[in-house]
Amino acid sequence: MANWCSNTVVFEGEPEAIKQIQQLFQTMKTKEEKDEQGQLPDFVPDTDGGYFFNIYWNEGDAGIYQYETKWSPNAEVLKKIAEYYKVDFVQDYEEMGNLVYGRTTFADKVLTDIYLDNKEFEQYEFDEETDNYQFEGETYDSDCEILETLLERKITNHQP
Repeated sequence: MANWCSNTVVFEGEPEAIKQIQQLFQTMKTKEEKDEQGQLPDFVPDTDGGYFFNIYWNEGDAGIYQYETKWSPNAEVLKKIAEYYKVDFVQDYEEMGNLVYGRTTFADKVLTDIYLDNKEFEQYEFDEETDNYQFEGETYDSDCEILETLLERKITNHQP
């Protein structure tokens, strides 16, 4: 059984393109609910996986979608969607069972994936006795803020 990777994608572009993407995600969501299986856009070949599962969005959030994929993010599929509709995107993803946490951006036709590796995950630790995380001399109830901090630092220091 697959581990589920949680994804959030934000598409940016012309309002008409964002409306078309909304219709695409609505179509995939409806088909997924009917067929009870992951979906890909019709124009994306069914060769490398990257299926969308459990697609949802908040009413009024144009161009912002949450969904799950098996094991890892589906940035290449998102890139094909972005190229098709001539838009950019930012994708945040995580699958903590296998220490997968990162952000993919597609802007000016360039795909950039920045993710945490073992070196970053080793910078904090979980204290089982207190049920807290320790990071840089501070105590945290959850690792969410720590992971965000580590990823933002890596993005800031990224040299294209």
